[in-house]
Order: sequence, then C-alpha cells, then structure tokens
Amino acid sequence: MLARLRDAKLLVPTIMVALSLPILIGFGFWQLERLAWKEGLITAITERTKAEPVDVGAFFDGLAGKPLEAGEYTRVTARGRFVHDKELYLYAPSSTQGPGFHVVTPFVLAGTERVLLINRGFVPEGMRDPAARAEGQVSGETTVTGLVRQPGTQARFVPENDAKANLWFWRDFDGMMAAAFGTSARPGQPMPLYIDAEAAAPGGWPKGGATELKLPNRHLEYALTWFGLAAALAAIFVMYAGGRLRGTTAPGG
Repeated sequence: MLARLRDAKLLVPTIMVALSLPILIGFGFWQLERLAWKEGLITAITERTKAEPVDVGAFFDGLAGKPLEAGEYTRVTARGRFVHDKELYLYAPSSTQGPGFHVVTPFVLAGTERVLLINRGFVPEGMRDPAARAEGQVSGETTVTGLVRQPGTQARFVPENDAKANLWFWRDFDGMMAAAFGTSARPGQPMPLYIDAEAAAPGGWPKGGATELKLPNRHLEYALTWFGLAAALAAIFVMYAGGRLRGTTAPGG
C-alpha cells in the first residue's frame, strides 16, 4: 500500500490529511464544549438579573476572594448618597438618540462609608450638564437597585480615556476614582465594582437600564465550520487520491 501511495505521489498528502483531520474535528468538538459553557453562562446571568436583589455589601463580602466575574450581573440594592459634584461621563452613543453619555456617579454606602460607582444611565449630549437635569440630581440618602458590573479593560481600537476632559471610553475604576477625588480625601474605602441602575432618575434623566445582556454565542456556527472543513478536506482528498490511484490526474494535480 505504501508503495502504491509513493508511486502515485500520495504519501505526503495522505500523511498531511491524516494529521489535519483530527485537528479540525477536535476544534469542532471544542466549540461544542464552548457552546455548552456559553449556554450555561447565559442561563445563569438571566437568572441573576431576574432574582430578588441582595444587599450590595453582603454580596461583595460574600465573594470571599472570588473574582467579581463570578457574580457579575447579580441584582443588588445599595443605600447611601450620591456625590453628584464628582460625576463622570462614559461615552455611549445611542442608535436612537445620537451622541450621549452614561452618567457614572460615586456613591457612598450608608453605614460603612464604602464608595462604589453607579452608572445612573444614559443622557443625550445636550444634557451632560447636570443643570439641564436638575430634578434627577437626587440629594440625601436614597436606595438604588441595579446589576453588578465589574471594572472594564480597554479593548482593541477603544480610545484612551481622557481624565482631564472627563471623557471615558471604558470602565477604568481606579482611574475614575482618582479623577473624581484627585488628591482630596475620599469619603470612604473604595468598593471596586459598578452598579448599572435599573430605574430612571426623577424627571427621566439619566435614563436607567443601560445594561446590555446580548452575549455573543456563535459557537455552534464555529463548530459546524470546523466540521465542514474536515468533511470538505476528506472529500477532496478522496476524489484526488482516487484519480491518482486510477492513473489519472485530478484537475490542478
């Protein structure tokens, strides 16, 4: 058999195909495993967003050293006060309302004096100035319900944050806290998480509910692509090898 393959100049192609097929099929099964993982993650996140809210302090302490990612999108409540004069603006263009921002405001938890950041929601560019939405600048102690989000990382092609202009393109918790409070004393110890507020502020702005839960899940498509490549490679090789072994030359051979 080896002699026939060698005579037909098929020995090297046969070895290459024999090595390639398990790799392609393996990638296909790996994507199926990723599909099961992603579906489980989506189910868990959906359940968290619909569950009864828990106290954010108890949630944070309950992580006990686990990464915040393990509890992201958990529905929580936080009671405390906003530090409105330290507002930060996260660039968030809207497909329906044009350029705008998410208003991210430091929030001091009642009792513990720990400080976290709350994304209060979207405002159009013309309402960036708090004076344009004065009714929404809630004073005194208040309760916020929303979803936990972890600090972000700068993705490729995302611009650098501009702390001096108070213009942010990604959720840099440490950078935002430093920009908000500078060298002045913070009201308390930072709690490194965000809450995306669910409800709109009084007067309608900022408009809460900014969380996007559209998690990409194309693993089945990727798996079928890998299996398809394996099948195509096998079919092409069979046709090519059959022609060579019959003493004919396949097109392009």
